[in-house]
Amino acid sequence: MTKQYDVVVLGGGTGGYVAAIRAAQLGRSVAIVEQDKLGGTCLHRGCIPTKALLRSAELAAAMRDSGEFGLSSGPVTVHLPKVQERKQKIVDQLHRGVQYLMKKNKIDIYSGRGRVIGPSIFSPKSGAVAVELENDEAVTLVPSQLIIATGSRPRLLPGMEADGEQVMTSDHALEMEQLPKSVVIIGGGVIGVEWASMLHDFGVEVTVVEYDKRLVPYEDAEVSKELERLFRRRGIKSITGAKVLPDSIIRDSAGVTLVAERNGEKLELHAEKVLVSVGRQANVEGLGLENTDILVERGVIKVNEFMQTAESHIYAIGDVNGGMQLAHAASHEGILAVEHFAGEHPSSYAAHLIPRCIYGRPEISSVGWTEEQAKEQGYEVKTGKFTFKALGKAMVHGDADGFVKVVADGKSGDILGVHMIGAQVTDLISEAALAQLLNATPWEVGSVIHPHPTMSEALMEAMLAVDGRAIGM
Repeated sequence: MTKQYDVVVLGGGTGGYVAAIRAAQLGRSVAIVEQDKLGGTCLHRGCIPTKALLRSAELAAAMRDSGEFGLSSGPVTVHLPKVQERKQKIVDQLHRGVQYLMKKNKIDIYSGRGRVIGPSIFSPKSGAVAVELENDEAVTLVPSQLIIATGSRPRLLPGMEADGEQVMTSDHALEMEQLPKSVVIIGGGVIGVEWASMLHDFGVEVTVVEYDKRLVPYEDAEVSKELERLFRRRGIKSITGAKVLPDSIIRDSAGVTLVAERNGEKLELHAEKVLVSVGRQANVEGLGLENTDILVERGVIKVNEFMQTAESHIYAIGDVNGGMQLAHAASHEGILAVEHFAGEHPSSYAAHLIPRCIYGRPEISSVGWTEEQAKEQGYEVKTGKFTFKALGKAMVHGDADGFVKVVADGKSGDILGVHMIGAQVTDLISEAALAQLLNATPWEVGSVIHPHPTMSEALMEAMLAVDGRAIGM
């Protein structure tokens, strides 16, 4: 069977279904091919379920500290099955919402595995998609435009295969039925530090091993230093500048033993479980890309600023194209791709202007260049910084650790980057992102009247601090 569409989206994750909706809004006939569930990694194995677990962990920590607020309760007990049940309830509700949006926008869904085929009797150019349906039937979809949005999967260390029990990826960890007593987390990036924070708050002994010289190495150096300090205070052990030796791993009934090498010294680590969080790799295999002129370089699909591949009618969005591995980046790319082929003349975007968030305790958020990156690009940098310890709302909240840091161009005055660590900062970064998009200066943002008492005052004060005008310090 063959069916014609204006647009076919291969992959129904966040980027894919957002692109499909935008195409439908512009009057296109649209189909999505999804071999798993609509919503993809973000909804089912990433953003949403991890944040649901992090919220439970955050509350567990708050309950333990309730005495500081004049409240008392019994010992805090984590009932992991109940925590998992709440997580799944949230995921299921949002999944139903995505399914509703598909029906509302008259988007056809094909449940099965799709593969791009070359020129044939169905289409004079590559880009048709052969779909193996769940009922063993097959259908060929012939679109005018194809969007590849197949996402990514957890990356593994060669020689350290995950068995889902003693050695896990984040996918496995999300389905744990009981908490381990101890865990070694390999990788101190976004995923690693979120799981470190969560598991520690659930009462697990946590050790993080990071190859780079600092945790969250893509964040501003001062943010990394503050995170390491706060982790150390909480009892989370961090070993940075260390390389795990995969062939050293020993699994037995007592747990897992492995060796990490740092500065020529070998450190033996033991824990009940190991969580591997060394990044994600694009899903480019088995898609039939060899039937096209699409270029795959370093494991990702090469695209231009409008997400076009080497075949002008085929686009690739989200993790599969090697850009920023963020759900909101994929969504934006999906809209950008659709509006480009629809002739809407969208503007391309600079990847560093996409806000970045880490949802552990403390939270981290940032946009733009770090101080080091700005200097490397030749900017004459000036900075402003404001600590939450000087903020009334932070003290009322009961968590005044962290700060807001602003990086600005000393010549033009433009904002080059904003970096935050502390409570609720993932909700504060959007104002900074808007300011940078509009080429605002610190003085302009600092002149905006921010309500008191709020956490947002820290951003205002940090902006004013760039020119030595902060009031609260």
